[in-house]
Amino acid sequence: MESPLITEAHLLEQGIQALDTMLGSEWQVTQRPNKSAVFDAALEVRAEGDSTFTQLLVEATRAVPPRFVVERLVPKVQLLREVNNYTNLLVIAPWISSQARDLLRQNGIAYLDLTGNVDIRVARPAIIIHTVGAEKAPRSAPRETSRTTLAGVKAGRLVRLLADVPPPHRATDLHRVSALSLPYVSRLLDTLEDQLLIHRKGRIITEVDWAQLLRARAQETSLLAHGAYQGFLAPNGVPALLQQVPQLSMQYVDGLSVTGSHAAQRFVKVALGGQLMFYVGSWLDIDDVADELGLLPVTEGADVLLLNEPDSFVRRRSEFVDGVQYVAPSQAALDCLAGPGRMPAEGEALLDFMEAYPQEWRASGNELWAGPVQH
Repeated sequence: MESPLITEAHLLEQGIQALDTMLGSEWQVTQRPNKSAVFDAALEVRAEGDSTFTQLLVEATRAVPPRFVVERLVPKVQLLREVNNYTNLLVIAPWISSQARDLLRQNGIAYLDLTGNVDIRVARPAIIIHTVGAEKAPRSAPRETSRTTLAGVKAGRLVRLLADVPPPHRATDLHRVSALSLPYVSRLLDTLEDQLLIHRKGRIITEVDWAQLLRARAQETSLLAHGAYQGFLAPNGVPALLQQVPQLSMQYVDGLSVTGSHAAQRFVKVALGGQLMFYVGSWLDIDDVADELGLLPVTEGADVLLLNEPDSFVRRRSEFVDGVQYVAPSQAALDCLAGPGRMPAEGEALLDFMEAYPQEWRASGNELWAGPVQH
């Protein structure tokens, strides 16, 4: 269900009230007549009984995609500083993503969103407010510029393709290889461009910020919410279980792919151990797989998780090592970043490895997809 439209007046009212509450009773926040058509409001902020005040010119907007920060807000604040170095720009929005917040801070632009993400720094009078709110967009928050987001199975396909295969790309090629509709691909590419995750010249994608793209995708999903999963105990331990997998019939060997911590640990060593996670192919039943592997179902203390494979693309460019299939590094990084506990830290360590050694995991420029590699 689409969230109700929040009006500019309501957004301003809530934002000003939140600022007034954070500053407390010893400060005054007064809305002054706005003489500029460029900004949405002008606020005067001063300590009680102090003649010194600062002026905050407000940009109230329903969404703050990173591209909007770079192309609209940065030029505004640069012009503002040329006119008056003591006037500050404050962005008020229902929710602001972490990437947009980073860009705002880098350019000295104050922000306040209604979930509690706030960064306001004024030299005179001295004001420093920094709080952290929601990292993911609340259901009630309006979406940025497009209803097409990085959530869902379809977006996962396009993310993997853009991460694994270096540009240049055309939307038509992405549509053909991903088997997604061309209108959907075009809408999602518009969203990614607004978030500065891709750059285009005309119709050609020339750059992909694949690491940030994987992070952004992980923020929109959860590894253990992809589908049904069950926890089990391996009676003889995880190492013995991995040795057992190649001895199964081919339908089971092909249908089990390791993801999460154990897939990341092929490349980085953050911490040994962790739950062994398998994606289970759609043609297999989790209970049958558990029986074949001799796993014991448990409600707590599981050392093995069997996850229903959300889409066959999670196995794209997977690799067989000692007869066991492992998801590609980009999929392992995604799943770790979207996983519980220490897994996001493992995902970040894997991203560091991937940035340092792109030749170890990225496809060649003319390769779109490869099947599992036998080792």
